[in-house]
Amino acid sequence: MIYPVIWQNNCVLLIDQTRLPNEYAVVEIHRSEDMARAIQTMIVRGAPAIGVAAAYGMYLGAREIETSERQEFLQQLEKVAQLLRATRPTAVNLFWAISRMLKTAYETLGTVAQIKENLLQTAQAINAEDLQTCQAIGDNGLAILPKTPKKLTLLTHCNAGALATAGYGTALGVVRSAWREGRLERLFADETRPRLQGAKLTTWECVQEGIPVTLITDNMAAHCMKQGLIDAVVVGADRIAANGDAANKIGTYSLAIVAKAHNVPFFVAAPVSTIDFELSNGSQIPIEERNPVEIYQVGDTTLTPPGVEFYNPAFDVTPADLITAIITENGAFAPHNLTKSSKQAVV
Repeated sequence: MIYPVIWQNNCVLLIDQTRLPNEYAVVEIHRSEDMARAIQTMIVRGAPAIGVAAAYGMYLGAREIETSERQEFLQQLEKVAQLLRATRPTAVNLFWAISRMLKTAYETLGTVAQIKENLLQTAQAINAEDLQTCQAIGDNGLAILPKTPKKLTLLTHCNAGALATAGYGTALGVVRSAWREGRLERLFADETRPRLQGAKLTTWECVQEGIPVTLITDNMAAHCMKQGLIDAVVVGADRIAANGDAANKIGTYSLAIVAKAHNVPFFVAAPVSTIDFELSNGSQIPIEERNPVEIYQVGDTTLTPPGVEFYNPAFDVTPADLITAIITENGAFAPHNLTKSSKQAVV
């Protein structure tokens, strides 16, 4: 199993995802500032993994606070939280994890040392819970995949695998469960411009575990569906609004439109923590815009002439009516049936 975020030897170990697939490297993180930089530069990425990393970042920041006076400690911890919140605006798991860590700090009675200890325990719990959550998502997704006499061919976009979570993955968790149960023939992976997470990360994960994978460019999906090559699409999400609108890596929206046109089921796999019930619909989800260098440059090669302008949104929002079901650790739900109290699947 691939674990992108590990607490070991009193520091956090991150797989440096910016170096994959050509180089497997691990980065040691000892300070909250270093964790913020790792999140912002996408050494660690994927909404659940960002949440786990941010939780550890909160503890690392707490560990750096030297005061023993409770109120002063909490004030400085709020500054750590703000530093981490500013790294990636779209992934709600980041904010969820930070809020949970702050809740632990404020609710812990006793000394500052006891608060710090509880913060570490909470971060470790978030890490362990996410792994269990992903395994449940994988199995719940397996249960609602199309029932066909042949093995399934699935399509995914970006990377929502072990590298994007504490392990196992959300969308790739469904793929892993299907492969484990002998129901998967092959995974098709979009390359996912401009950062190529599908080409670099999703294919790398599949090769590590022997899962048959075929890489296609983002604009090949419609052709593949028309040829009958795709039985279902499974993607992840960085934030889901209360009405079921889902933000995911740029290109997901167009993929959902194509799937709808070809009567191919379109599933979003994400933990309940990704659902932001404070937002009534997807238009309220903040969309991160990234450095245009991601578009006009590949390695050291510039692709465009001088004078070109650029627009580089990192995410788009897929309307709920294009989504067949949202797969969570609690089951698979019709997008319009998401509620805070939902405990059972309604699909």
